[in-house]
Amino acid sequence: MQPRLLITGANRGIGLALVKHYLEDGWHVDASCRDISQAHELLALSNASPQNLQLHSLDVTDHNAVMALSQTLNGTPLDLLINNAGYYGPKGYGFGHTNANEWRKVFEVNTIAPLKMAEAFYPQLKLAPQGIIASISSKVGSMAENTSGGGYIYRSSKAALNSVVKSLSNDLLPQGILSVALHPGWVQTEMGGPNALINTQVSASGLKNVLDNLSPSQSGEFYNFDGTNIPW
Repeated sequence: MQPRLLITGANRGIGLALVKHYLEDGWHVDASCRDISQAHELLALSNASPQNLQLHSLDVTDHNAVMALSQTLNGTPLDLLINNAGYYGPKGYGFGHTNANEWRKVFEVNTIAPLKMAEAFYPQLKLAPQGIIASISSKVGSMAENTSGGGYIYRSSKAALNSVVKSLSNDLLPQGILSVALHPGWVQTEMGGPNALINTQVSASGLKNVLDNLSPSQSGEFYNFDGTNIPW
């Protein structure tokens, strides 16, 4: 049976690169983003692969819309859910200048949404031989790696996401569903900037390789795109 992926934030950057890699590998991909009409590259891919790529307009912070999409895919085995949609929030602020409203917005996208996606698509993941929930985190969310301070909003959202991943692994592994946190590297995207070390193709290829070889013993861990383990 053709394996199936659902990915959020698929219209650009790492998300778009992952869509391309999975399509090339023969997967059926359900790709979502907030505004499909503006996702020109994704639309072009869909026109080229109409049988294997299905597009969905989805704001991951709209939990009713998430549940509606789950109903659309009711009864469909889902081998892989990639929580890729993310929001960095403000840059350049320092201690004493944290915007609480922006902090809440970042948490809604980066931390709460991945858990609500996991809850919504749990029935589909359970239908697969071994469902995987992969959440795109960041090394800046690692407590051990934080030697420079700052970045309170984004750091804390990813640290909290890592905690969500760990709890999901404990709750769902007995039912055959794996959960893992992934660091995509410092990637040349709108978020990563032009000075980043790797491009989206290198990141996506590495992430896919990690997921292709993921075993139950690795559930609940935090991995770099090159497969190395990152400390919490």
